[in-house]
Amino acid sequence: MPIIDCAFKVYTTLGPGLLESVYETCLCHELSKRGIEFVRQFCIPIVYDGIKLSEGLRIDLLIEDRIVVELKAVEEMIPVFQTQLLTYLKLTNKRIGLLINFNVPNFKGAVKRIIL
Repeated sequence: MPIIDCAFKVYTTLGPGLLESVYETCLCHELSKRGIEFVRQFCIPIVYDGIKLSEGLRIDLLIEDRIVVELKAVEEMIPVFQTQLLTYLKLTNKRIGLLINFNVPNFKGAVKRIIL
C-alpha cells in the first residue's frame, strides 16, 4: 500500500522521538511526491441535539476520499486510539482506516489497519 510505503520512508529517514506534527508534515510531503491526493486535518462537523457545532473533530489525513489515517507519536498505543479511529470511520462513512505510530523501535508493528 503506497500510504504505508510513504510512512515507512518517513520513519526510516527521521526515526522515532519527534512530534506527531513533524511526521504528519513529512508524510504529506511523501504523499504529494507520489501524486496521492489527501486532505490534511479534515474537519468532521458534529451535530448534537439538532445543532451543528463549530467545534468539530479533525482527522489527521483523509486520503483519496476513502482512507482515514490517524497518526501518533506515543510510547504506548492504548485502546482509545483504535476507538477514535473507528468513530472517525463511522462519522465519515468510510471503511478503511490506518493507525500509524511513529514512536516505535521497529516499524513492523507501527501500523494497524482497520476495516469496517
